[in-house]
Amino acid sequence: MSPTTRTLFRGAEVVVTMDDARREIRGGDVLVENGKIVAAGENLPRDNAEVVEAAGCVITPGLVNTHHHLFQTLTRAVPAAQDAALFGWLRTLYPIWSRMTPDDIRMSAEVGLAELAMSGCTCSSDHLYLFPNGSRLDDSIEAASQIGIRFTATRGAMSIGESKGGLPPDALVEDEAAILRDSERVVEAFHDAGAGAMVQVALAPCSPFSVSRELMRDAAILAREKGVRLHTHLAENDEDIRYSLDNFGMLPGDYAESLGWTGDDVWHAHCVKLSAPEIDLFARTGTGVAHCPCSNARLASGIAPVRAMRDAGVPVGLGVDGSASNDCSHLGLEARQAMLVARLKDGPAAMGAREALEIATLGGARVLGRSDIGALKPGMQADLVLWDVSDLPLAGQWDPVAALVFCAPIRPRAVYVGGRAVVADHRLLTADPRDLRARAERAVARLAG
Repeated sequence: MSPTTRTLFRGAEVVVTMDDARREIRGGDVLVENGKIVAAGENLPRDNAEVVEAAGCVITPGLVNTHHHLFQTLTRAVPAAQDAALFGWLRTLYPIWSRMTPDDIRMSAEVGLAELAMSGCTCSSDHLYLFPNGSRLDDSIEAASQIGIRFTATRGAMSIGESKGGLPPDALVEDEAAILRDSERVVEAFHDAGAGAMVQVALAPCSPFSVSRELMRDAAILAREKGVRLHTHLAENDEDIRYSLDNFGMLPGDYAESLGWTGDDVWHAHCVKLSAPEIDLFARTGTGVAHCPCSNARLASGIAPVRAMRDAGVPVGLGVDGSASNDCSHLGLEARQAMLVARLKDGPAAMGAREALEIATLGGARVLGRSDIGALKPGMQADLVLWDVSDLPLAGQWDPVAALVFCAPIRPRAVYVGGRAVVADHRLLTADPRDLRARAERAVARLAG
């Protein structure tokens, strides 16, 4: 559909608006014009609009992914890394990643973003923190343009190699002055601060154990000069905490605060091991968290205290994390896992399906600093998903909204970004999945050789 036309999505099983009243409209409609939501309600007038019949579907805002490493899509289920914790997992995979080319980075991002789109994701961040063999952030941005979903490209970095006490091999680290120069370049070249932006840029030194204190500080200063956001990994597991205490003499949250890494323009990935005082710090400062429950379970990092974070007022979104530590990129599964592990940690009433869905939409939008997406209300971008609840796997459900989470994964019938169809009739429209798979298989054969 063209974004300059009026389109009426008519007769949905339920429209989940995520508006201020959290309205759910049975048999509802959504009217879109010029790529934005005009109205969500019952029996909306057609008024010369193109009609998309939504019977048998639940319509929700597009899902928002707040943490990913798209370059890892080519290293799913690597045998030697299947049963490792974080640090051992990284040491196993660094040598493989060091052989990747710019074409690998671009194609890996295309595959991951296509997978995300087909899971109902309309906006994703990506944390690219290594640049082997001439790779650049530009490569993943080109992939996002091809697939057609909104993209927060974070310019990651590693600067402290093994010879200086860091985790990554020296061959994968960069000079810090060069990192800052390229960070400034990509912000100026690609960042769009306006409503409806398709590409935004954030600065994202990889982690406290792979960059210096000076780079963390200087990246924060540069980001605020340029008006962009900040992102890194924090407090991911017990090893992470020990490293922080041994090397900085403080907990990760306190270390972040000491270098300017708290505030409503900052979000941290994982935060599995945040203490109660650190949670209070994040709540006071509006510092966001990308909750990655599947990856945290895969690497046995632990269960993040999301109930405590939410109750304190910490902004929380969902992240699928890299496909080498999650092995798939399905945000519906991530929402389900978030609900389940919250209950495992804090009891059966700790999180319901609707709260998990809210975290996956509005929560993610807030974490990424986007006030133009995450809800279906007038003036918001027309990023929406038609979830097919007529499929056999949902036969017998009593609550189609809760079923989106309890019964995940659900196949989107259609996905729209700014009113443009990216997925229709369960098919990706912006790339050929068979071609992507074939290219990925050739790349894996080369990387494994």
